[in-house]
Amino acid sequence: MPRLSPADLSVIERSPASPASLSRGVGELLVNSVTAKAKVDTYNWETGEYRVILQGTLDLEETKFGNP
Repeated sequence: MPRLSPADLSVIERSPASPASLSRGVGELLVNSVTAKAKVDTYNWETGEYRVILQGTLDLEETKFGNP
């Protein structure tokens, strides 16, 4: 069974999320991906606001260590 399912991705989008909570969700997503890349899409020097785009492929293969 995969450690993270595509349905779990909606957890990352829940608002408002604290940076710590978002870090855990994104970290779990990255750890369970076979490929990943990030792009800083925009950054506002005046306000500090930024947008980062993550793109990758979730590992959907079952592992022998997964729970039955």
